[in-house]
Amino acid sequence: MSNENAVSQTNAAAAADGQSATPEAIVETLRALREQIPEYVQLAPADARSSQPIANLHPDFAQAAINAIGASPLVQAVVGQTPEALQQEAESAARWSKVEDELLAMLKGVSYANLMRRNRLGEAALTAYAVSKKLVRSPAHAALLPHLALMRKANRLGRKSQPTPPAPVSAPGV
Repeated sequence: MSNENAVSQTNAAAAADGQSATPEAIVETLRALREQIPEYVQLAPADARSSQPIANLHPDFAQAAINAIGASPLVQAVVGQTPEALQQEAESAARWSKVEDELLAMLKGVSYANLMRRNRLGEAALTAYAVSKKLVRSPAHAALLPHLALMRKANRLGRKSQPTPPAPVSAPGV
């Protein structure tokens, strides 16, 4: 709890000063928040895929099943859960889906913000490359030659991959 309070105070202080929180502070806040989420779990992709079909049953089907459990003590005994507990599970899942939607929206926003940061960096780098290519024509700017060589080597734009020549086909019986 003390770590959560320290992170919250740091973020609150940054907000009060009109500053944005740092990425590191946001990560700490998210980790502290993660500990508060009931039943938080990470699943292997195969486990998540195998749970999907049953987890995504039609809500009307699930509600009819809850009603059947309430209507028959024998069905309730076989299922091993009360209709009230299952109704609470359905309501809880619906409420947590709002959190899921909000987190997905936040992830998209953070991803797009980072995309724009990388785009600005890329535009500046391409401009520096273009200017450097013109400047190295003059001996006064020879100091840019090694930097230009590194940029040329690392440049992925404008290069076509070399197709591999097809393997020779030998004629049958030869």
